Amino acid sequence: MIFDPPTREYGGYIFDCDGTLADSMVVHHRAWLRALAAHGATFDFNWELFVSRAGMTLPQTVSELNAQFDIALDATSIIATQRGEYERELASVQPIVEVVEFALHVAKTRPVSVASGGERPIVQRTLGLVGLGQTFPVVVTAEDVAFGKPAPDMFLLAAKRMGVPPADCVVFEDSVLGVEAANRAGMASVLVRSPRVG
Repeated sequence: MIFDPPTREYGGYIFDCDGTLADSMVVHHRAWLRALAAHGATFDFNWELFVSRAGMTLPQTVSELNAQFDIALDATSIIATQRGEYERELASVQPIVEVVEFALHVAKTRPVSVASGGERPIVQRTLGLVGLGQTFPVVVTAEDVAFGKPAPDMFLLAAKRMGVPPADCVVFEDSVLGVEAANRAGMASVLVRSPRVG
């Protein structure tokens, strides 16, 4: 198993999308590499660096890279290129079967939601591609909150919209930043290990 199921039932279940429900992180990484190269970035955006930013919004990621490497990449241009490159390969994204099956199972009896640092149109398309287009009545994305992960805002908003107290929610996440956000929200968390590496 790529995750250890919770040892008790919860009132609400919150799932990240990329890398948790959808095996999309390798595709995201390729899109970032092409976008950064197209805009003159000279640092090595290797898999480890990419994963360390997993869970951040696109603007957050560019801002953090600018600060880390003391550069001034234009976020708007890079994000537009990254988005275009990702959308070209979006149809190739596959479900992470074990997590998708678990989500479908708990959705029969418990409130479920998605909380993703991605952009709503892409997240919705991704959920549809992995067979979850009608599963989640609550989908929280970067546009819905002031601060992305590791801030707890997304998870707290998801819990509020599900009508479940944060302490009775469990979060499924593949990123360290996502797990930190869950902890800061006062929620339990389940780490989803990547089915492959970049």
